[in-house]
Amino acid sequence: MTRLLLDGNWTLTHFREGSAAVAHPDELDRVGAETLAAQVPGNVELDLVRAGVLPDPFYGDNVHQLRPLEFHEWWYRRSFQAPELAPGQRAELVFEGLDCLATIWLNGVEVGRADNMLVAHRFDVTAALKPGAENALAVRLASTVNAARAYEPDPCEGHLTTNWELLSIRKAAHMGGWDIAPRVISAGIWRSVALEIHEPTEIVDLYYYTPAASDAAATLGVHFHFRTDAPELDGFALRFTGVCGESRFSQECPVYFVSGQCSIPVERPKLWWPKGYGDPHLYQVTCELLHHGQVVDQRQDQVGIRTLKLHRTEITGQDGGEFRFEVNGTPILVKGANWVPADAFHSRDAERYEPCLALFDDLGCNMIRSWGGGVYEDHAFFDYCDAHGMLVWQDFAFACARYPQNPEFLEAVRREAEQVVRKLRNHPSLAVWCGDNECDEAWLWGGFDPGNNRLTREVLPQVVSRCDPWRSFLPSSPYHAPETVRRGNDRRLLPEEHLWGPRDYFKSRCYTENRAHFIGEIGYHGCPNVSSLRRFLDEKHLWPYQGNSQWITHCTDSVPGGGPYQYRVQLMADQIQELFGVAPDNLEEFALASQISQAEAKKFFVEMTRLKKWQRTGVLWWNVIDCWPQFSDAIVDYYYGKKLAYHYLRRVQAPVCLMVDEPESWHVRVVAGNDSRQPASGPYRIWDADTGETLMQGEFHTEANANQELGRLRISHGHQRLFLIQWELAGKTYGNHYLLGKPPISFEQYRRWLKAIAALPEGFDAEAVAR
Repeated sequence: MTRLLLDGNWTLTHFREGSAAVAHPDELDRVGAETLAAQVPGNVELDLVRAGVLPDPFYGDNVHQLRPLEFHEWWYRRSFQAPELAPGQRAELVFEGLDCLATIWLNGVEVGRADNMLVAHRFDVTAALKPGAENALAVRLASTVNAARAYEPDPCEGHLTTNWELLSIRKAAHMGGWDIAPRVISAGIWRSVALEIHEPTEIVDLYYYTPAASDAAATLGVHFHFRTDAPELDGFALRFTGVCGESRFSQECPVYFVSGQCSIPVERPKLWWPKGYGDPHLYQVTCELLHHGQVVDQRQDQVGIRTLKLHRTEITGQDGGEFRFEVNGTPILVKGANWVPADAFHSRDAERYEPCLALFDDLGCNMIRSWGGGVYEDHAFFDYCDAHGMLVWQDFAFACARYPQNPEFLEAVRREAEQVVRKLRNHPSLAVWCGDNECDEAWLWGGFDPGNNRLTREVLPQVVSRCDPWRSFLPSSPYHAPETVRRGNDRRLLPEEHLWGPRDYFKSRCYTENRAHFIGEIGYHGCPNVSSLRRFLDEKHLWPYQGNSQWITHCTDSVPGGGPYQYRVQLMADQIQELFGVAPDNLEEFALASQISQAEAKKFFVEMTRLKKWQRTGVLWWNVIDCWPQFSDAIVDYYYGKKLAYHYLRRVQAPVCLMVDEPESWHVRVVAGNDSRQPASGPYRIWDADTGETLMQGEFHTEANANQELGRLRISHGHQRLFLIQWELAGKTYGNHYLLGKPPISFEQYRRWLKAIAALPEGFDAEAVAR
């Protein structure tokens, strides 16, 4: 297969839908509508910004100026020189991302339509193509909002306040407006476009899986399909060779039909492991399709040899329960974060993948949850996770809604899911398919039984069972099993939970007494750095926050003047007050106090998980980085400005970490947590930040993948103290701290302590925090 990329310069014409009758690209020029240069991949708003028609949507309240564009139609056009076609070759036009309701013409001939932003679309254009000549390509994108008017939801359906347009149209849910993203309905050719020339004989699909693996031996399974126009199917074979450093395998499998399965033994394999538990070894696997000994096609894949299971029960409680990931037979203590869209304009996702994912890697995350309100990320995202040992929890693209249950929508979702699963299933980092984000919750909000959601109880599990049978499926996050519903939706029965609650003091009962085994979401607000605020707020809206339209817009609230999410500005101030008793009255100290509050909270959430190992098996906190400039739970702002929580989390997510538990019976426990497959030992010291007095020191020793209590320190609830912790492991020094005492904590005292915290190993500049 050869590929001609059609990215780059296009032209874009647009007008309010219905203001002109244009049914064919040849009719466009007579309309006299605005035409400008466009980039593909792209979003129409970004082309308007480049042309000087729109201001930066991320600045001030400008995002609200996008509303009239929701009712426009958009026409992309370009020409290209097509290659000659040899006999038997077939031409296919491939759009990796069309947003969203598209009609495509090639040389004036309509060659296809699309109605799903989230998947690729392929059109056979062999008959319409002019080989060896200039070809004219045109794409019309209709108004999503106008098209949605024709759909009448059933009473069982429902969505968030500003998202009803997206119930039946397959776009990323956040685009209607979310608490983590602005309302940007948008349109565009947001991923690459290519003309593919296919040979009559070629490999169509390879599915790699690992039914068994140990250090001594593994079995690599392959499910294959190829196509050929050969009159007979004799003489075909598949030859597989795999290389990972010094480890190699090779096997040739005769095949007697275009589909089948092969089993490849691998002696002393290099196994793929998640971060902290080993190296994420990847084999470069080449598959050659042979016909009478001659190579007629070949394909290369990066393959990780590992087994991966999710052990879970439907409910938890006094009689036990579990929610635990296991890789190569080893239980994994998950420490990671949620992935929100890389950018509110998805054509910019690809350029942000590497710097965003590098933050997860640096933080020591061994799992990323790809949240269901966004898009299905591309191969580059998963390639990075494969190479850096970061497991991926993949939601299907549904969030916080009760989606249509009619046969037409169920069938459309089935097709979407089949394509997505087949695209991503070879990535070793992919850990679990989850039906949605909080849609079980949405059914309960409406007073309905989530067991009636046919998407997650029938369609999606059936697709995963058929197309990716070696991977686990979870119906929803959090999942409300029939027994949970039968018992009145008692949240204490949930094995996996989203811990939001009242979002009050981070050590309140909501957080400390929850008995879920796995926390899929948990967050706390943190103000961006002041230097970042100056990049998206004008001078007169920097301060104060009260009644500030630009703070409300960026909190994020999708409705001009304030809508369902404007409470989040005051929430940030309230969380400061929970810790310090008062919120500062100037921007610089407000930002610092907010970042301290967030940092202590998120550090506590991770330590709370590690200290309860294995009763608690993982935490995915919300979140690393924003998709646009905003006030949020992220620990890195859109401009890559790191908040204080980044440094605290980086320390407490190290595979081996010394921690102090919460007070009980006049004492606090000191615990060494080891989330690795090797025993750990080394010297340590704990001292008082104010007096320098050594409180405990010695040698710690922990077994592999286990916690070890090192001792107890006597304390009083009436004291407010800071304990500093330092230890050595394999020639490297690490640090952590513990804040003792109940609020209100003295803000001025904490500012002095911050310098001591910053001076610990893996340090940072205390004076630069929140600046």
